[in-house]
Amino acid sequence: MQLADLLFNSMTSNGSAKDTSAKTKRPKKPSSPKPEKIANDVYEAEIFRLQTEFVKLQEWVRFSGARLVVIFEGRDGAGKGGTIKRITEYLNPRVARIAALPAPTDRERGQWYYQRYIAQLPGKGEIVLFDRSWYNRAGVERVMGFCTPQEHALFLRQTPIFEQMLIEEGILLRKYWFSVSDEEQLRRFKGRLNDPVRQWKLSPMDLESLNRWEDYSRAKDEMMVHTDTPASPWYVVESDLKKHARLNMMAHLLSSIDYQDVERPKVKLPRRAISGNYQRPPRELSTYVDDHVATLMGRSA
Repeated sequence: MQLADLLFNSMTSNGSAKDTSAKTKRPKKPSSPKPEKIANDVYEAEIFRLQTEFVKLQEWVRFSGARLVVIFEGRDGAGKGGTIKRITEYLNPRVARIAALPAPTDRERGQWYYQRYIAQLPGKGEIVLFDRSWYNRAGVERVMGFCTPQEHALFLRQTPIFEQMLIEEGILLRKYWFSVSDEEQLRRFKGRLNDPVRQWKLSPMDLESLNRWEDYSRAKDEMMVHTDTPASPWYVVESDLKKHARLNMMAHLLSSIDYQDVERPKVKLPRRAISGNYQRPPRELSTYVDDHVATLMGRSA
C-alpha cells in the first residue's frame, strides 16, 4: 500500500477526511484562536543569538571536560529534528554529535536494553543529542508490541535508577518532550507526503501513529509517572508552532546549565611565506568538476 493510501485511511479513521457514506458526523472540536506567530526578523535574530550561546556552551564543555546528554522525545512530526538541526548548525561535530539509532540488530536485542545507548554516551568534553533514546521502549515499543509487558514494566522500574547513575557519574542530563496536537501532526504529515525533500520523514510507522493516538497518549502518561523525577525531570515543549518551540527549548536548555565564557588564546595570522621557487603544475594534469553554475547563468562552460 502506498503512503498516500495509508495517510488517507488514517485520516478517515480519525475523522479527518470526509466520509460521504456516514449518516452521523463526529462532533467537531471547538476551535481555539490561533496564537500570534513571532515575526521572522525577530525569530532570525534570536535564533542566531541562541546559536552563538551554544557555541559558548560547546567551548565551556570542551575546556571544562563536562559531559552533556540531551534527550529529544515526542510524537512523530513534533519538531525534534528541526530543533536539533538549529542547535548543531554552528557546533563542532567532534564535540557535539547526534545519536539517532536505527532499529536494534538481532545481537543488540540480546543485550541489556540500555547497552547500545550507553555506547553513545559522551566522553570528557563532549555533547550528545539523542534524537530518540532509550525511551523508545516506553513509546513505540510499548504501543506497537515490540516489547513484552514484562520488559516494559522492567524499563519503567530501571530507568530512574539508570538515569540516577548517569547523574551521579557527573553527566549533565536534560530530557525534553515535544508536544504536538493531533491536528498539527496531521497537517505536517500531509505536507511531507508530496515534498520531494521530506518524503523520507514519512513512514508507515509514522502513519500508524495516527490510528494509535490515544494509545501513545496513555503510554506517554505512564512513562511520565515513572520517569519524571526530581533528579531527572521531563521538560515539555509546546511545539504546534515550530519556531516558538525551537526558541523556547534552546533558551531553556542554555538557562539550565551554569556555563561560562572560555577565554581563548588570541590568534594572529602570520604573513604568508613566499619563496618564489614554487611552480604550480599545469591545470591540464588535474580533473576539475564541470562548471554547472555557468549553465544556470546561461553561459558556456
